[in-house]
Amino acid sequence: MAFQDVWNLDLERLRDCCLHVVGAGNRLIPFCAYNLTDASGDPVHRPTTAAERVPRSGATSKPRGDSRRKGTPRAGDVLRTPLEPWIAAKTGSEGGRLDLERLHRCQLQRLNETLSRVQAQSRFYRRLLGTDGMTLTTIDALAGLPYTTADDLRAAPHDFLCTSQNEVERIVTLSTSGTTGLPKRIFFTAEDQELTKDFFHRGMSTLVEAGDRVLILLPGSLPGSVGDLLREGLERMDVEGIPHGPVTDPRATLDVMAEERATALVGIPTQVLRLARTAAAERRSQSAHLKSVLLSTDRAPRAVVNVIEETWGCAVFNHYGSTEMGLGGGVDCGARDGYHLREADLFFEIVDPLTMRPLPEGETGEVVFTTLTRTAMPVVRYRTGDMSRFIPGPCPCGTVLRRLAHIDERVGGAVGLPGGGMLRQSDLDEALFPLPGLVDFSAEYMREGAHATLHVRFRYCETGPRPGEREIRGAMSAIPALVADLTEGRLTISVSDWDDREGVNPGTAKRKIIELRENVR
Repeated sequence: MAFQDVWNLDLERLRDCCLHVVGAGNRLIPFCAYNLTDASGDPVHRPTTAAERVPRSGATSKPRGDSRRKGTPRAGDVLRTPLEPWIAAKTGSEGGRLDLERLHRCQLQRLNETLSRVQAQSRFYRRLLGTDGMTLTTIDALAGLPYTTADDLRAAPHDFLCTSQNEVERIVTLSTSGTTGLPKRIFFTAEDQELTKDFFHRGMSTLVEAGDRVLILLPGSLPGSVGDLLREGLERMDVEGIPHGPVTDPRATLDVMAEERATALVGIPTQVLRLARTAAAERRSQSAHLKSVLLSTDRAPRAVVNVIEETWGCAVFNHYGSTEMGLGGGVDCGARDGYHLREADLFFEIVDPLTMRPLPEGETGEVVFTTLTRTAMPVVRYRTGDMSRFIPGPCPCGTVLRRLAHIDERVGGAVGLPGGGMLRQSDLDEALFPLPGLVDFSAEYMREGAHATLHVRFRYCETGPRPGEREIRGAMSAIPALVADLTEGRLTISVSDWDDREGVNPGTAKRKIIELRENVR
């Protein structure tokens, strides 16, 4: 059977039938593989949530995902990312299907427009790139241009402005850890904020649908803040965004979840973990309506994702972005096996952090991006400090868009051990977060000659079980990077409880191992 008028049919009831949709050029497309969107990228049916998209055989009540779950979904198990038809529409592809050649031509055109803009209007780039107009003939030619760093932004933020200050709608100040570091100041026009809202609208359609209620556990009290922009983006798909702010009292937040009948959460990984563990310890049922969770602002350890999914039985998605990107960079599709990116608005590269040469698909390096559509503060080849790679091969969702692997580490984020090995924050995360009751920890490392000390402070759920010191030391001694140094006596581990006066990580600072100098504690 073939049909053209899909608008008046109950599509979900027909999903398993032997049906075909007439696509472009009268081509018959199997219904099970058809991504039902119009040319603008808007879904024309109720988007199925990732928790519902399980293989037809061996159905399970637990969500399927990427490496966080055994097995990767096959093509057809998940719907194509909504970013593809959205990007197709933004780049002029027809029929809602993305033409990669057209995308690359559009990226090259916008790269040249950005270069022309910054050379004419940005004091910083006039110094860095000169004032003679340049035109790239290929995208690969971008690799010949110099990089922009966070230190550049801190040193002279106003030198990046390409608009008058009267056109700036919002300024975000990002403080540097420590007492002497200059803050970064990032500027946004109304047009820049519209791009962010548009991405939030499209990206969130991966995990929520019309009628859902999203509790936003991010700063959102000020106009133009990330939570406020997310709320506005959700409104465009008839989803109610409920600004809450970062979690400071998990019991109070769980009460709000129940009162608001939240069907989705957006929050900081360790804070959502704290909510889940508090709910489990107190046998709360606030999650009865919860279908999905989006984790943002910092890397989401696999162990944290596992605990949230197992506690609430919902699908957990990852978002990748930064203020410098315009708050949004990419988001998981239903496969949850890497981020699909805003490729019509940002151009991403992976480079070797030592040689600074671009790396091929599959090799891990530093994420670098260039803005393609920003007006207030365009940046060219900005070094993020995040380590990742482009995943080879097609995504299980069937899109032609690239996938950026989930961020697991930062450039220079590892500490050198006495025996020559390296310890990363991700090593500690995956070993420690499975411990019962743990909701966060901080690690300090000090090297003194041929010996080193690692001190870890643990924050636990207010109620419920918690591990003993033997269990903690057992988990740490099983970390492969530490085995040799512990066995040979070159490393001492000490543990203590978190001092509540340290407060709760607000999410603006990335979690990392703090390396101390000798005799400084």
